[in-house]
Amino acid sequence: MRQTLTADIAARFADIALGHVTREYPNKPDHTLAGPLDARTPSDMHPVFYGSYDWHSCVHGYWMLAYLLRRFPGMAPAAKIERLFDQQFVHEKVAVECAYLAQPTARGFKRPYGWGWLLKLASELAQHPAPRWAAALAPLAEVFAQRYRDFLPLATYPVRVGTHFNTAFGLRMAADYAQATADTALADLLLGTGRRWYGNDTDCPAWGEPSGDDFQSSALIEAECMRRLLPVDEFIPWFDRFLPRIAAQEPATLFRPASVSDRSDGKIAHLDGLNLSRAWCWRGIASALPEGDARRAVALQAADDHLAAGLPHIAGDYMGEHWLASFAVLALEA
Repeated sequence: MRQTLTADIAARFADIALGHVTREYPNKPDHTLAGPLDARTPSDMHPVFYGSYDWHSCVHGYWMLAYLLRRFPGMAPAAKIERLFDQQFVHEKVAVECAYLAQPTARGFKRPYGWGWLLKLASELAQHPAPRWAAALAPLAEVFAQRYRDFLPLATYPVRVGTHFNTAFGLRMAADYAQATADTALADLLLGTGRRWYGNDTDCPAWGEPSGDDFQSSALIEAECMRRLLPVDEFIPWFDRFLPRIAAQEPATLFRPASVSDRSDGKIAHLDGLNLSRAWCWRGIASALPEGDARRAVALQAADDHLAAGLPHIAGDYMGEHWLASFAVLALEA
């Protein structure tokens, strides 16, 4: 039976996130010091997103909580989530986050991974019946939306690594925000950039996967990005060219879940995330393939295999626990 998100799993994941989104330490800041006054604590710099070991993980921890709250409003942790959001998503705290980004040293802060996740969070909050949280976060979301508008025309080349710097991931997540906010100009920019960066890619070998600290498949996230951006009648022929031997389960490396030797090592623990993010991408790709297409069943089986490898390891060591559940939700709900 295909694994899906249930109310019990949602409550368990929500409890995990509630245990770390306000846990300030240990913390790995992405912060440039221009002088002695810039030596500040995480909660001073980021009064909303100071937990979860690093800023971007905190953002997608909040995204997961927001998503689970909307999906399962009657789950046991719902009241805790609502209280937390009322405490954190307020104009005063968001203004401090915006002020941090206004510093010249923060121009590349969390580009593009954190940019994409912040906009994904904003798009989720926009779907909640209570508008106050989305309204409070809106100025910060606009800062990042403008960063996409400024950066993408300058970005001559994509970044194809399997870590935070992957540009396909950033485009894919921002597309949800552009749709949720009816920002057609941003949507057009994302689509045009995807076509420019990836439109001519053919016969992807995926020979470099997985690298030792990947948590994304550079091949599959590109395919998921293009699935999200392109009209389906344009995506299918692009996918035919990009990964032409999927029905034969080639490249084979994309079908083999990664092995994780030490979950207390943050980089090696990334590979649990690779299994979950591959499952998300495989399910997304399958959703675009027509019934009867042999690749659809192959993609869904690959997703199941990767989920089976990743789901047992969501919690247990903080190096994975502070972020893995978000990718599990993406995969289960794809």
